[in-house]
Amino acid sequence: MILFIDQILKIYIKTHFELGSGFSIFPFFWILFIENPGMAYGIHLAPGYFGKILLSVFRFIFVLFLFFFIYKNVKNKSSNYLMVPVVFILSGAIGNLLDSIFYGLLFDTGTVYNREDHKWIAYSGISKIRSWKSFVSGVGGYASFMEGCVVDMFYFPIIDFYIPYCIPLFGGYNFKFFRPVFNLSDFVIFIGFILLLIFKKKIKHVKIL
Repeated sequence: MILFIDQILKIYIKTHFELGSGFSIFPFFWILFIENPGMAYGIHLAPGYFGKILLSVFRFIFVLFLFFFIYKNVKNKSSNYLMVPVVFILSGAIGNLLDSIFYGLLFDTGTVYNREDHKWIAYSGISKIRSWKSFVSGVGGYASFMEGCVVDMFYFPIIDFYIPYCIPLFGGYNFKFFRPVFNLSDFVIFIGFILLLIFKKKIKHVKIL
């Protein structure tokens, strides 16, 4: 269910919003569409195109590891205090992996990496899902397999103000908290790790290998 809702949200945002556009639900809560070639909250494993491919491979290996981990611990009858958080993390990891693997093939426009200028290039307009004919022919996608960007849309500028110029050192600086834009998958992964920390004393019979 988490994975289904995550993908519905991303596809809707991608096909109804221009890159960089959005709207305010509350002053501290925005829907803001960006595309992220890196990890959650804009973190990168490595710069440029190599970093993008490395991240996609890492996500794939991480998902395989989690499947194996869950299989072993279900057989070992591990506590739900362990299994529920790990399933949360797996759901979020699969959600972002699908973006990386398939979105470059699924949509006609998206953020791409220019190897000559060594920077990511945004696009204008609203993306469309490619027709089945163009998908089968392999023509029209904005990127190749494993090169898609993750769709992010949740923005929480809980604190947003300018520091007066009269303040030494920090004057004139715009202070924002929380700056990163993220998606449901990122949030679910975060919740999964928090639950693991909360219930670490109740987790027993962990089987990794």
